[in-house]
Amino acid sequence: MLSRVADSIYWTSRYIERAEAVARFIAVNLNISMDLSTAGNQQWMPLVTTTGDDEKFSEIYGEASKRNVIEFLTFDRNNPNSILSCLINARENARSIRERISAEMWEHINRFYLMVKDVGDAEGILDDLPDFYEAVRNSGQQFVGVTDATMTHGEGWHFCQLGRFLERADKMSRILDVKYYILLPSPQHVGSAFDDLQWAALLRSASAYEMYRQRFGRIVPQNVVDFLMLDKEFPRAVLHCLTRANESLHAITGSDIEGFTNLPEQRLGQLRAEFAFTSASDIIARGLHEFIDDFQKRLNLVGESIGTTFFSLQAAA
Repeated sequence: MLSRVADSIYWTSRYIERAEAVARFIAVNLNISMDLSTAGNQQWMPLVTTTGDDEKFSEIYGEASKRNVIEFLTFDRNNPNSILSCLINARENARSIRERISAEMWEHINRFYLMVKDVGDAEGILDDLPDFYEAVRNSGQQFVGVTDATMTHGEGWHFCQLGRFLERADKMSRILDVKYYILLPSPQHVGSAFDDLQWAALLRSASAYEMYRQRFGRIVPQNVVDFLMLDKEFPRAVLHCLTRANESLHAITGSDIEGFTNLPEQRLGQLRAEFAFTSASDIIARGLHEFIDDFQKRLNLVGESIGTTFFSLQAAA
């Protein structure tokens, strides 16, 4: 496969997943804000910080009001990670490889983009936010179904899988980081019914509430970390995502999954193995935020090595 085609398939998938994840970030905050009667702007800036775009936000908006943060993360074309920007980039990548993806994939991406654009152009978006972000999440999930049902499960499909699961692993860890930054306004709430309500909202934002309850029953913070980070079967858990990404990476290269033949396989394999042999208690003992921060840095290195190995001009030569 041409490196240009592989690159576009990979990034189309990542951008769609990213758009859905940003909707999930905001949904967490919206759900919690209903229970934080005293929360003001201080509740919204950490959400921008968690996405890693705080410097750009401060340059453009300054004040971290609810309206400003929602506009920045959802519709602002100057923010490359806003939902609308992600869909613009996904659409442009898909347009460049229309002959390599199914008509259904292209049509779904186009409808998804137009839906978000039309809402952004309309007035009164703040009056109907929960339904809008639910529609974004549903459209992201529908793209996965359309892709799996209409695209040949060959090399291109594996690049699509690789991009999706790396992005999902990163964003799931960031959703947990939202809890660290936002969901405990004061220490006295730890272990309270209020704390349980927040963890439940977090699980729902990850579409994980029912599956978690089937596995663990009562909501216990350590078990939530275990489920969202280390579960092998839940499709949004970080370990599951790393495992699926690793499988697709080896399917692309044709190498033995027990070893490695290039830097991406080595980095991803090591990262996945460390997750497979750690525990939630180890993560919490180290510090959830510190663990997630280190994970995100290492996952970025995996992404960089994938770009260098498969998509660069040298790789194409």
